[in-house]
Amino acid sequence: MAKKTTQQQFNGNSSVLYLAFEMGSKDWKLGFSTGFGQTTRLRIIESGDLVHLKAEINSAKRRFKLPGDCHVMSCYEAGRDGFWLHRYLVAEGIGNLVVDSASIEVNRRKRRAKSDRLDANSLVRMLMRYVYDKKVWSVVCVPSAEDEDRRQLHRDLASMEKEKTQKINRIRGLLATQGVRIKGRMDFSDAKLESTRTADNKPLLSGLKDRIRREWARLVFLKQQIAALTRKRDEAIKKTDSSEPDIEKIRQLNLLRAIGPVGSWTLVKEIFGWRKFRNGKQVGSLVGLAPTPYQSGDSNRELGISKAGIVPARRVAIELAWNWLRYQPKSKLSRWYEKRFSHGGKKARKVGIVALARRVIIELWRYLETGLIPEGAKLKSEA
Repeated sequence: MAKKTTQQQFNGNSSVLYLAFEMGSKDWKLGFSTGFGQTTRLRIIESGDLVHLKAEINSAKRRFKLPGDCHVMSCYEAGRDGFWLHRYLVAEGIGNLVVDSASIEVNRRKRRAKSDRLDANSLVRMLMRYVYDKKVWSVVCVPSAEDEDRRQLHRDLASMEKEKTQKINRIRGLLATQGVRIKGRMDFSDAKLESTRTADNKPLLSGLKDRIRREWARLVFLKQQIAALTRKRDEAIKKTDSSEPDIEKIRQLNLLRAIGPVGSWTLVKEIFGWRKFRNGKQVGSLVGLAPTPYQSGDSNRELGISKAGIVPARRVAIELAWNWLRYQPKSKLSRWYEKRFSHGGKKARKVGIVALARRVIIELWRYLETGLIPEGAKLKSEA
């Protein structure tokens, strides 16, 4: 006689309390449940109020008649609040998942109801499904507080470089309104600004000059900060007794042609320093360079790369691919690109450089893991 499956068996372990966070800037919506078919218990607390959070968890245990020491499993979407809550929950003995929000399934209808209440309900149901089906969503690999802190330097540098470009473009734009075009090195010290003339040979008006002075002062300050951070990074790489972890991996990457301190530092601090990969596909997927095919019936097309990975690492990977073609022309990867994409048009070369970037990143991972130089690649020390 076939064994009957009870509702309790389907629901799983009824002594587990499931908790989902819908996190806003002012309030957190909490969704509690113990299994499928159970009405979700919804509560609202002030954002970041950990005392109230513990009280609500204990209240939910009493409401669902669970023992005080029962296991609590929680989840929330990765976003503005970062990973501090995850570390707190784990320290409190709560099993927590930080979920990639882009991987959460949503209703594809043109119009669908959406509210924080519905989102909390949906998250807690998907958390219960995750116990049985790990492919429900993608779980973020949370770095330690120290590993996360080590990413600040290169991200701050990238942000400053972007801001510097904005300041330069703003000054150029302000001068363009007066017909002034800047050639060569930009210099807007007081003497230079006073001697600047419009296209019809008139001096700049006082309001415009004052604004350019303020923009120039900010630009000079940014350049000083960029120079200071760049020196700090380069000194850390050169020091033999550096306190920075993973410096050896950065130096190992720096031995190869086509990659410099910016690329090697970013790749190690973002992906190679503390993450563990089982295969090359995981490396390409993390950087966001994985293909996304779309097949349905007779329809079969490629939607391009996923762009679901780490943006700083993907930016470096694309730049590295162009440098690889220039400085490693005899390598196996460069010869593969030349054979397959070099004779195509601009679009084909653009697609090819993305494919090359994915392969280069995977080869660099293997190089760091095994010490084997990519086939045909040269070191900087080689002639």
